[in-house]
Amino acid sequence: MYDVAIIGGGPAGAAAGVYAARKLLKTILITESFGGQSIVSAEIQNWIGTEKISGEELAKALENHVRAYAGETVDIEKGKKVTTISAIQDGFQIKTDDGKTYDAKTVLVTTGGQRRKLKAKGAEEFEQKGISYCASCDGPLFGDMDVAVIGGGNAGFETAAQLLAYCKSVTLLQHSDSFSADPVTVKKVLAHPNMKAIMKADTVEVTGDKLVTSLAYKDKETGEEKTIPVSAIFVEIGMIPSTEFLDGLVELDQYKRVIVNRDNQRTTKDGIWAAGDCTNSLYHQNNIAAGEAVTAIEDIYVYLKT
Repeated sequence: MYDVAIIGGGPAGAAAGVYAARKLLKTILITESFGGQSIVSAEIQNWIGTEKISGEELAKALENHVRAYAGETVDIEKGKKVTTISAIQDGFQIKTDDGKTYDAKTVLVTTGGQRRKLKAKGAEEFEQKGISYCASCDGPLFGDMDVAVIGGGNAGFETAAQLLAYCKSVTLLQHSDSFSADPVTVKKVLAHPNMKAIMKADTVEVTGDKLVTSLAYKDKETGEEKTIPVSAIFVEIGMIPSTEFLDGLVELDQYKRVIVNRDNQRTTKDGIWAAGDCTNSLYHQNNIAAGEAVTAIEDIYVYLKT
């Protein structure tokens, strides 16, 4: 039986793997791949300690770091997806999509999630060519340019506020006639002179050459289709956490994110921790996910040894 099973190979999973190895915790790390959501990013500028790095390079660096410390302490199962976790005597049994099972005293879930994608003509074609799902990663690339944000929730307005620091203008499109973001946030962001919001707008097409040049939307009230020139589109219409295998085992919130104690990353099930984008943490970033995973491993070590 392993001391800990780490599920996921993004920044959180990799950080957990390195720390588990250094603490000599017998570990099984199961992941479909290394890198997480950022693997598609052309250039990441906010991974601490690295001026800039591509998503692909980051994925390789994370995997190499884990393997460098793994030795005989951390076993790595890459290319596998966890399908179920069940409680057994003195721990948990993890089953993967190839039918194999792994027993562990504790579990750390770092499976992240995937951004809900924009459903519009040209959206797939221009992903990472002007369409972004991470303003912190890509926003500074579009300084002094006109950009758009899709989504009227807290994430959309927080993204708009961040972009207003360096973009020429920000236009936020919301599909309904009201915003779901906190009223105080809406009021403050909309007060910025370079900020504009368009209600009842359904994005129908993204156009450009090599990069995005414009966005077309349909006015749901009049049925008229309109076009606005933009150099980038930041999509904030929600995220789908990868937590389906935990349903019924730990408590999830209304968005299917794992509810954790933010002091130690413990879930509502004794012996299971979670970190990163699959949790209900307030902020989701690569650096934050890695830090949460380190916190979890520190707590798991204490849990196992005291």
